[in-house]
Amino acid sequence: MPNIPWPNGAKIAVNLTFDFDAEALWLGRDPTNVDRPGTLSQGTYGAKIGVPKILELLSDQGVPATFFVPGWVVDNRTRVVEKIARATHEIGHHGYLHKSVDPNDLEVELEELEKGIESIKRVVGIAPVGYRAPSGETSANLIRLLTERDFIYDSTMLDDVEPYRHVLEDGTPGVIELPWHWSMDDAQYLLTSVKFYRPIATNDHVLSIWKTEFDEAYQSGGYFNLIMHPQLTGRPSRIRMLRELIAYIRKHDNVWFARSRDVASAWLTVANRPREEPVVSPFLRQSETGTISQR
Repeated sequence: MPNIPWPNGAKIAVNLTFDFDAEALWLGRDPTNVDRPGTLSQGTYGAKIGVPKILELLSDQGVPATFFVPGWVVDNRTRVVEKIARATHEIGHHGYLHKSVDPNDLEVELEELEKGIESIKRVVGIAPVGYRAPSGETSANLIRLLTERDFIYDSTMLDDVEPYRHVLEDGTPGVIELPWHWSMDDAQYLLTSVKFYRPIATNDHVLSIWKTEFDEAYQSGGYFNLIMHPQLTGRPSRIRMLRELIAYIRKHDNVWFARSRDVASAWLTVANRPREEPVVSPFLRQSETGTISQR
């Protein structure tokens, strides 16, 4: 894998991202959770305690980050979102009510996208330039919709380990993709509830995976995209885990901590190299009407 020529001679771009879902995570998963204050309180913790603890850590470490925020959270946890923005961290788009997209109901996808944009513009004062689909679920329309709305990047796909550029069907350049993976998402190790139970992992277990992923990305000279949630990594012991990870990363030379928008912009101006043709699924294709049909 070729070394990406990041700015100022950096060997690797480290992208700390937080999906600040608050209560929207639970409302989007199951609307009946509106009557379950115990379940919703997990999301409340993210806004009440998690984000302030994370912002304090990022400030102490002098590290920038990107927070992907659903529009509902922007509207209902406005002061917290404003605090994130004042700290010069990026606010990215994360749907409106954190709904997973149903490919058979694309009107909902468009509504979630538009409502989220308007919420962020109203509160933050500028339109978001980056998007991450809730739960990583989207339709084949997403890249076209983002490109049409002047987004710079997407962080939804899991098909690579370094950034690349989407190409629309007509050959038009699309948004930059900042790929991720479930193993780099704290929810797989820390998220649990009565209805969605899973064992909770120790810090040592999570750190062993994240450190090894970083080691390999650093060796190849690439990209490290970490996904965290304030209601999870915002717990006291997990803040300690994140502090230890940052310290470990800083033991390495030429590391660039950057917001997602900075990574995408740098790739456009510094690391924009021809890549292989995009791999198209052998099972699906995009029709002229924007719907998915089988081959």
